[in-house]
Amino acid sequence: MTNGSGEQRRFDGKVALVTGAASGMGRAIAQRLASEGAHVHGVDVNVDGLAETAKLVADAGGQMSTRRTDVSTRADCFATVAECTAELGRLDVLGNIAGIARAEHFTEVTEAQYRQMMGVNIDGYFFMAQAAIPHLLETSGNIVNIASNAGLMGQAYTVVYCMSKGAVVQFTRALSIEYIKTPLRVNALAPSGVETPLATGFQVPDAIDPELMARIFGFRQMAQPEEIAALFAFVASDEARNIHGAIISSDSGLTAG
Repeated sequence: MTNGSGEQRRFDGKVALVTGAASGMGRAIAQRLASEGAHVHGVDVNVDGLAETAKLVADAGGQMSTRRTDVSTRADCFATVAECTAELGRLDVLGNIAGIARAEHFTEVTEAQYRQMMGVNIDGYFFMAQAAIPHLLETSGNIVNIASNAGLMGQAYTVVYCMSKGAVVQFTRALSIEYIKTPLRVNALAPSGVETPLATGFQVPDAIDPELMARIFGFRQMAQPEEIAALFAFVASDEARNIHGAIISSDSGLTAG
């Protein structure tokens, strides 16, 4: 569907809940869905970033509400979905975008660091989906998770991150099978490097083997968040109704061979 100016309006009348909406891919996805008619309910722990995203959406003529949410907490995930559906009346798209990444020597990872990354990168996806699915079944909606090339290949110095993104891959596949006889669709995008604050602020520990790190950078430039947002919008739209249980790589060939 397009509007009078020829722009796509694939989400008119729909509601999308987007985690990690304060910056990076989450912000770009919120902006893209809003530009195509969705009312975006954006959540993050960064309230200042959320406010900035909401202003960008509003300045472009879109609709966005916000909530401070810690996705690593089950109660917060369920409260977020309850608030979204109570205020907006429905839920059509869940975008599990929030995530954290670090490079670290495996033996130096603390329990707190381990729990934090698994909490955001795995628990958040699980509990958001658990809360959202009853509402998504009512609207024949869908879930799009952000995985990573790190969930499809081994990488030195990012063991916990690779574990978490590998879990997102299997979470997506298993959930898609459980709901394969329903209208619900579940998919994941697997980007490699994307030019976001998460990537540009990525810190590498001392005393690493640069040859091992070089393997993860590939031969082409990093993606822009808007490119991932465009792919997300397609996968979340009715145009992609036959795409279910897919892990869609957008990594400039990094995992091709």
